[in-house]
Amino acid sequence: MPLPPDQIYYVSVSDINAWRAADDAVIIDVREEDEWHDSHIPGAILMPLSTFDPAKIPDPRGKHLVFHCRSGRRCGLAAEKAVAAGYTGIIERMEGGFLAWSAAGLASEH
Repeated sequence: MPLPPDQIYYVSVSDINAWRAADDAVIIDVREEDEWHDSHIPGAILMPLSTFDPAKIPDPRGKHLVFHCRSGRRCGLAAEKAVAAGYTGIIERMEGGFLAWSAAGLASEH
């Protein structure tokens, strides 16, 4: 099922970092728990793709809802699952995933 073009967007790591710094983003990390423990974005919420439940997506309350994974593939699958389950809000996918975030030297926790 193709994603609605008006619901799913790619967003740069710099934009997401600015939103995070302004407390204007809910960041969902769909990588697995071992990847999360290695390093993750401060304030992100872990929702591994292997157990991803669209019903548990937190209400972004007017903030940007951002999905990310390692490189960008799994967050697309999570977005598809969310839309298929009836999620109607905007989902913003982090372009390049956590690899791009790390390459940009942005904050991460271990």
